Amino acid sequence: MVLALFVVIGSVLFALVAGLFAFGARRRLIQRPGGTFDCSARFAPPRSGQSPGKGWLYGVARYNGDHVEWFRVFSYAPRPRCSLQRDRIQVRDRRHPLGEEELALLPGAVVLSCRHDGRDVELAMSEDALTGFLAWLEAAPPGQRVNVA
Repeated sequence: MVLALFVVIGSVLFALVAGLFAFGARRRLIQRPGGTFDCSARFAPPRSGQSPGKGWLYGVARYNGDHVEWFRVFSYAPRPRCSLQRDRIQVRDRRHPLGEEELALLPGAVVLSCRHDGRDVELAMSEDALTGFLAWLEAAPPGQRVNVA
């Protein structure tokens, strides 16, 4: 009975350590090529009656040529959840977090309201990351239409 309990506890601890290792290794693989920044995202605006702080997901974004790939922080998926193409991003507005959003986002975040392929996307990032993101958008190759507010 005691031996079975030790086997179960040992198995659970091993699974926990293996899961944490895989989680850390995924984060390293995402950041390895460089050009990453912390970026929370909301892919659907809050519905009426819903708290404005709802729907935000912590993530890491990575520049990859003419795309920004967005990965959830708390996930084991090796692929990005979303890929935003530079010439399809329209920046509509930038603002500071309002009310409960301050609790849902990282300190000092700026919210960028965008439209990508006909759907609304909100990205929240630091001032430094925002400067880099807007510079990346404006540095599009000649002939590409870029709309930066």
